[in-house]
Parts: sequence; C-alpha cells; structure tokens
Amino acid sequence: MKVLSWNLPRLLLVSLPLMACGQQPIKPGAIADRIQPFVDRELLAGAVMLAASQERVLAVETVGWADREKKIPMAADAIFWIASQSKSMTAAAFMMLVEEGKVSLDDPVTKYLPEFQGQKVRGKGSDGKALAPVPLERPITIRHLLSHTSGLPFKAPEEEPTLDTLSLAARTAAYGRLDLDYQPGSDYRYSNAGINTIGRLIEILSGQSYESFMGERLFRPLGMKDTTFWPDSAQQSRIATSYKASPDKKTIVPVQVGQLRYPLEDPTRTPMPAGGLFSTASDVGNFCRMILGGGVWEGKRLLKADSVSALTSRQTPPELKNSYGLGFSTGGGKAGHGGAYSTNMTVATKDGLVLVWMVQNAGWRTDEGKEILGVFEKAAREACGRP
Repeated sequence: MKVLSWNLPRLLLVSLPLMACGQQPIKPGAIADRIQPFVDRELLAGAVMLAASQERVLAVETVGWADREKKIPMAADAIFWIASQSKSMTAAAFMMLVEEGKVSLDDPVTKYLPEFQGQKVRGKGSDGKALAPVPLERPITIRHLLSHTSGLPFKAPEEEPTLDTLSLAARTAAYGRLDLDYQPGSDYRYSNAGINTIGRLIEILSGQSYESFMGERLFRPLGMKDTTFWPDSAQQSRIATSYKASPDKKTIVPVQVGQLRYPLEDPTRTPMPAGGLFSTASDVGNFCRMILGGGVWEGKRLLKADSVSALTSRQTPPELKNSYGLGFSTGGGKAGHGGAYSTNMTVATKDGLVLVWMVQNAGWRTDEGKEILGVFEKAAREACGRP
C-alpha cells in the first residue's frame, strides 16, 4: 500500500507547500512510486522520505505500512528509533562548547576525565597472539573520540543487556578500565564508547545533564519537537514497527528493538549519546538543513561555519580507507549518518540537497537495504532536478 502525505487530510496544511522542487513542481508519488515495488515484494514494510533544500522542505512522501499486521498506513509524522544518527547530533552540540572556548578538539581526554589515565594498548605479536599491554604513544584526544580513531572498543562489557542502563559517568569509568584496541590516531574502528564519552564531556563542560543541554541548545532551537530519548505514550503510538527478514527469507516479520529497555518512557533509562534518540523525518530534516546552511537555521546561527566544516570534513588519517568527520560519515561532497535499523540522512553540500530516509529494518535478506536506499536517493534527486 502506498500513502502520499498530501493525500492525508490531517497533513494537508503541511503538505501543500512542499510541491515545489527547484522551479518545477514534483509529481505526487514521484519518489514513493519507485519504492512501492519493494513493499510489494515484502522486502520493506514502509518508509517516510523527505527531500529539502536549506530554505524549505521540497517533498515528503510515505509508502507502505507503519504496522503491516494491523494495517496501519505509514504517516509522515511517524516516529523512528534513529540509533546512531544520534552521534551526529551529539557531535554538533559538542561543537558549541568548542566555540565557547571551553574545550579544544586536540585536548587530551585525561584533562577532563582522570579515569582515562594509565590506559594501555593491547599487545599483539607478529603471529597475532596476545602479548602484554603496551603504553600509549600519544594520548586520546577529543578529536579521536569524535572520529572513531581513539582505540576504544565498540562498548564496555558492562553495557549489557541493553545500551541504556549505565549512567554516562559509569560508562566512562568502565571505558577507562579498558585496554585500547590500537594506538590512538593510527586506525579507525567504529565506537559507541567514543561518542558516549563525548556526551559525558558535555555534562562536565556545561554543568548540565547531557539531555538538558541537547534539548536547550539543539532540539528546541531547531523545532525538533518529536526528538527524544523517552517517547511518551502519545509518541509511542506513532512509532513505526520494526521488522527483519523472516527465517526463510521470504518475507519480513516484526521485531522489538532489543538494544533498549522497556518501557521507553522510563526516566531511569540513560540517554545514550551514541544511539538513544527517537525522531521523525521532519525533525531530522531540520537538523540536516541547519548543517547544509553552514550552521544557520531560519536566520539564526547555531554553529559557526568553521564548526560545520569540521563536523562534515574528513578527520581520519588519509592513509586509512574510512572517511569520517566528527560524528558524520563523509566523502563525495556528502556528509550524513545511518542508524542501526536502517534510517539514513544525507547532506549533499555540493548539490544543496538534504535527503532523509526513515525505515525500521533490523536485518535484510541480503544487502537489498543498500539497494533500496540507493533507489530512494536517485528518485529524490531526479524529482528535485539534481540527478
């Protein structure tokens, strides 16, 4: 089933101004029609798709179901667990503290977190066998944390069974007890621990809780009213059901987000900087449009242009394959981030275009998730005259 946002009466006032893309109106369904076959083939339950320029939203379309079993159509204001897209938002908020002179990207982490003192790197022989840990050749810096080059592993053993149990202070204490996987700055390995440590630094440097700082400095100024770590009952009624491939790979079946503790509104759940946020296509679009605008949102500057450039420019060493900025994947004139359940956002700076892809899929049959995302991005670019 395909549902276009401008055909929903309750969204009519929002949808009517979204028709123009460049100088030409978008044909209703131009994007959704390209995704519908994947819904028909039971590869995808549903999606919300948004395209925008810095100045305005250009198109919002929906396709398929928010809940296949209950036959609830996908709505433009559906809420999704955006998981690791939280990293980009955490990094952007942290840069506000850099701008205020409270911290430097090249400061050693031990300047603010003494629990990281005395860390070592796992020793490894030429045959790959473990050896005694060796001293650090250089300290972990803030830049290392933000670019996944710190040497910290993905997470600490204490972060089980869910990712929202330990406080940020307890997390950083656990990270400080770990040996690093490699010398800081010498390699790239994706690490929730690094970004969670940034969240703790936000608390130390600002004197506020991490979640309060995010709300006050980023979410409220950007009008991100449905972006939260603790969706309330009304918001939970709008959360799209998550799916994964069935065991026989013939269809998709519903699945609960196992990385989080329930009930979701429980205030004792820790707001996880590396992946705890829920949001909507509209809210994520607002954030991306601010980034596309070089830090400006609706005429107000939230970040300096230099800060946005640092966030979205490669920070990983040139000899490494992985191109990553500060909380953003980078490369090819684009920056953005994906989430564990297949959500994605792209800021195409050279094209002046924002693309937001909101789905909830915890596992594809093979790698068709990448194919479907590519079809969406191609369709959106063509509809907006930016092929």
